[in-house]
Amino acid sequence: MKLVTFAPPAGPPRLGALAEGMVVDLGAALPACPASMMALLDAGAGGFDLARRAHAAGLAARAPDMCHELAAVTLLAPLPRPGKILGIGRNYGAHAAEGGLAAQEKPRVFLKASGAVIGPRAPIPRPKRITQLDYETELAVIIGRPARDVAASEAAAHIAGYTILNDVSARELQFEVSPPQTSFAKSMDGFCPMGPCLATPDEFADPDDIHLRGWVNGEPVQDGRTRDLIFPVPELIAYLSSFLTLAPGDVIATGTPAGIGAFRRPPRYLEPGDVIRMEIAEIGVLENRVV
Repeated sequence: MKLVTFAPPAGPPRLGALAEGMVVDLGAALPACPASMMALLDAGAGGFDLARRAHAAGLAARAPDMCHELAAVTLLAPLPRPGKILGIGRNYGAHAAEGGLAAQEKPRVFLKASGAVIGPRAPIPRPKRITQLDYETELAVIIGRPARDVAASEAAAHIAGYTILNDVSARELQFEVSPPQTSFAKSMDGFCPMGPCLATPDEFADPDDIHLRGWVNGEPVQDGRTRDLIFPVPELIAYLSSFLTLAPGDVIATGTPAGIGAFRRPPRYLEPGDVIRMEIAEIGVLENRVV
């Protein structure tokens, strides 16, 4: 399934699923279905079973209160306020190489504030004092079951699904001050676009080789595959859960492929009016404009 949080033409946000160019309102199709993405994750396997039943019921009925044309609703971030957002720096071999750096021996972890999350097509504000605004196309993992001291071989059972995350970064605060202010540089308002959906693992033919692409104003800037990850997703879950509990609704931003603006020659930083488009075929497209 491709699960979404959406704002209907009237009323508060709802839990839905994408299908055939429509959004199925899962609660309208089956009132017993959890009402939000966070409630769905908290409900565990039983919640996902209800979501599947609601998805099927909505498509079968196709009633106006159950199915909305995609253009008639607003897609929000799948988790508008996730729990922890744990970012992994320099986790693609090609990205480390473009910065002239060797592969790391351990994951490099930073935090993004959940308050930075915005949804598809929401504007990314560039703070007045920031001139080195940058993009990062990332596969993000959404945790579905609590994980503490989980072995890499058992990590898949703790994944609810995946989404696209743009790890927007103010490079002058990440690279040009001492000490580096990495988490701050990545946590300003609007610096965490996510979406368009939470794609469950069964949407992926090969979760170990996912294709990520990114564009700025239609120009291709990033093209990578997760087979280039230095620390694959199961290893990240094992490493992180050895230090802290990963809870349902936590997000792991797994790193970005080569092609970020800071390492282009000359650097290519984002300006107001720029449109950033990111795509993972199994998830969809995440697009936002800088303002």
